[in-house]
Amino acid sequence: MPMGDIVYLNGAFTQRQDARISPLDRGFLFAHAAYEVTAVYGGRLVDFEGHVSRLRNTLDAIAIPNPHSAADWEDLHVQLLHRNGLQEGLIYLQVTAGAYDGRDFAGPDVFTPTVLLFADHRPLIGPVAEHGIRAIFLNDIRWRRRDIKTTQLLSQALAYRSAREAGAQTAFMVEDGYVTEAASANSWIVTEDDQIITRNLSSDILPGITRAHVIARLRDRGLTVEERAFTPDEAYAAREIFTTSAGAMIAPVVQLEDRPVGDGKPGPVTRLVQRLYYEALGADVSKVAAWALA
Repeated sequence: MPMGDIVYLNGAFTQRQDARISPLDRGFLFAHAAYEVTAVYGGRLVDFEGHVSRLRNTLDAIAIPNPHSAADWEDLHVQLLHRNGLQEGLIYLQVTAGAYDGRDFAGPDVFTPTVLLFADHRPLIGPVAEHGIRAIFLNDIRWRRRDIKTTQLLSQALAYRSAREAGAQTAFMVEDGYVTEAASANSWIVTEDDQIITRNLSSDILPGITRAHVIARLRDRGLTVEERAFTPDEAYAAREIFTTSAGAMIAPVVQLEDRPVGDGKPGPVTRLVQRLYYEALGADVSKVAAWALA
């Protein structure tokens, strides 16, 4: 799907092809940058409060001044989606530590951020949600501050390449005998005795905004979500597996390595989670995801 033609860069909206960033920007030189991805559905921002709160935490953690208030961030997002006619898709926000006259690891005492926002038109409720994906296991080689959302994504990019080479769409990362998360999503299993499990929050995983939304929806329905680490063997034995993220929302995993998950089709708990989430977006599930009602 096409990227939006209009981007926001350092105080101005401009054509994407005209946007220019310094080659000395610390985001380029050191991956010294935060980012967020906010879904847009029906022309409205999804879970924006959670995203802007997590952005603030990330910027604090990596010593970049937050250049805008929450209200100003929201206004920039809304302006961008209107300028690009974005009804369904994603808005990416990147805040780097900026550029200055030099290249040194520590940098100046106070950074002047570079701010970039761009839009991506794409369907959020589609074939992946309906039919599911395949995953493989990989060793988790990422740095130890996975709870902050930075552009230091080389390990994730390589994980996706490995998954593609194996004929899969994502990878479940494994460290010290436990699954941390998927390559760019939080991971969930449903056991044979109906336990819904997702990894507990710590510096080992990203505190997913969609993850938090799903937990709240399930608990509102009186269902228990167990937040703990689980092993690859528990994943193999699971009746259902799914992932949560802003980009894929709720993605069923129907095959893990060379083994089907359950009966090889999205299961009833996954379908319930999808329905609850889509309804919260304001989607007419009977029209856009009738398969989730079965």
